[in-house]
Amino acid sequence: MRDLPYRVVNRFMLGVFWLLGLRFDVGGVENFPTSGGAVIASNHVSYLDFTFVGLAAYKRGRLVRFMAKKSVFISKISGPWMRGMKHILVDREAGAAAFSEAIKALREGELVGIFPEATISRSWELKKFKTGVSRLALQAGVPIVPMVVWGGQRVFTVDKRYSLRRGTAISILVGEPLVPAEGAKAGRVMLDLHARMDALLDQVQRDYPQQPSGSDDRWWLPRRLGGTAPTMELAEELEAGVLAARRAKAARKAAGRTAA
Repeated sequence: MRDLPYRVVNRFMLGVFWLLGLRFDVGGVENFPTSGGAVIASNHVSYLDFTFVGLAAYKRGRLVRFMAKKSVFISKISGPWMRGMKHILVDREAGAAAFSEAIKALREGELVGIFPEATISRSWELKKFKTGVSRLALQAGVPIVPMVVWGGQRVFTVDKRYSLRRGTAISILVGEPLVPAEGAKAGRVMLDLHARMDALLDQVQRDYPQQPSGSDDRWWLPRRLGGTAPTMELAEELEAGVLAARRAKAARKAAGRTAA
């Protein structure tokens, strides 16, 4: 069977979703192309976002090849599955190789999934985008399909926040494809994409069918909707602190190996 590892993982995740009793509302699936390459750009609020993006595309009969960090590929558990599903390894020290592989996949008619924010947004609002999305689309000559996911942060996200409570609503909304004009600049395309995704995110946030259970359950809402999530400025500071701690830990490990 074609793409057997991917289909096995899809079946497994559908089983997990069923056990968790997740309530999906998926809109705009018709905006995924039925054939041909496209860059799929989504916001990032949880560790499960790639499964939600994949679920939406699967409903259209398409599989998404995600660009993912190296650590996921070198894991003995996830690595074989990531390679089997033909996802694209991103090594920050050799980013050109990942870019070339993504271009090749797009030209061969694949859907390539990217989170333009690179990391999860602790404010639950869109962060600044990296230009990789627009550069891929322009060079490969394919459209960008904007989409957003919402609710996944209530299930499993950063800062050790997770919940096994059943019945959490997950909203997924796919927007109309953005076709970059011939000769367009990557920066301009990125700004257009950000504006489209910002509008989609505002829509799913305001239409979300569930409300916080109390004052201590407003952490998963952005400030502008009455939540207690960090402001975008504070979220950036928190992320910078986390990254600095990771670098320091990696440096200590490297120093330990050298001393040994």
